[in-house]
Amino acid sequence: MELAGALQLGELAAAFAALPVFPLFDTAYFIVSVLYLKYEPGAVEMSRRSPFASWLCAMLHCFGSYILADLLLGESPIDYFSNNSSVILATAVWYLIFFCPMNLFYKCVSFLPMKLIFVAMKEVVRVRKIAAGVHHAHHRYHHGWFIMMATGWVKGSGVALMSNFEQLLRGVWKPESNEILRMSFPTKASLYGTVLFTLQQTHWLPISEANLIFFFTMFMIVCKVFMTATHSHASPFAPVESFICPVFFGSVSSGHTSHHHDQHAASHEVSHPPPPPAKSKEELNEGTRKRKAKKAE
Repeated sequence: MELAGALQLGELAAAFAALPVFPLFDTAYFIVSVLYLKYEPGAVEMSRRSPFASWLCAMLHCFGSYILADLLLGESPIDYFSNNSSVILATAVWYLIFFCPMNLFYKCVSFLPMKLIFVAMKEVVRVRKIAAGVHHAHHRYHHGWFIMMATGWVKGSGVALMSNFEQLLRGVWKPESNEILRMSFPTKASLYGTVLFTLQQTHWLPISEANLIFFFTMFMIVCKVFMTATHSHASPFAPVESFICPVFFGSVSSGHTSHHHDQHAASHEVSHPPPPPAKSKEELNEGTRKRKAKKAE
């Protein structure tokens, strides 16, 4: 029974990994990506003022991961735009979300039950892109572990790593919102996922690629659907990170305390300047002679 169950699970994972993502899953990916663009402050006004800039931002949200991955591997960053079907589909989604009469399409896709379905489908595409990025980099650099990880990471993170550039297209500059400084859950999950897929690709993780795609996709779907349904921004990795990071990298509070102590010591030194040097015997005698001369005058 256990062997039969394992065979059935393996067959299910293999069928799931072979499931085509175009056009159904890609459509869901484009819908959620453009929805997040519309949520940005000033995005609707920009679409009326400069539709071309709005379209460019939407294409970055939909294809930013491919652009970054191509740049890392020394390929043309506009190579994916030769896929006319995907570009036309993403353009149609952008137009319907921003310009559909009475916002009908936007109201339908942003309705929470529908949105949760699209979010789940987007995670299917995200994991496929991570696996494809690692596989592509492994084909080019057979022993380049870090190249595989970097390529899979940017494939999964999407436009998040290009957020500052995308903001410039919208006329916004927020350097403090750098995704590397403050990673969101999808960016962190893509980083951890690409480590797993790299270990699997180099035969250090004893699991098939189909099974890893299946299990990691289920994990991403559960987390993202729960976070979207509850409007939560708390990362599921936070408990583990709060335990591991202080051990290996130190805590923020200790660094802050030492910095505060240094500042306090510096201010103490400034508020209490060192006493002037004592005058020599010759200087004292010279001062006495001057006072006597003034009295004589």
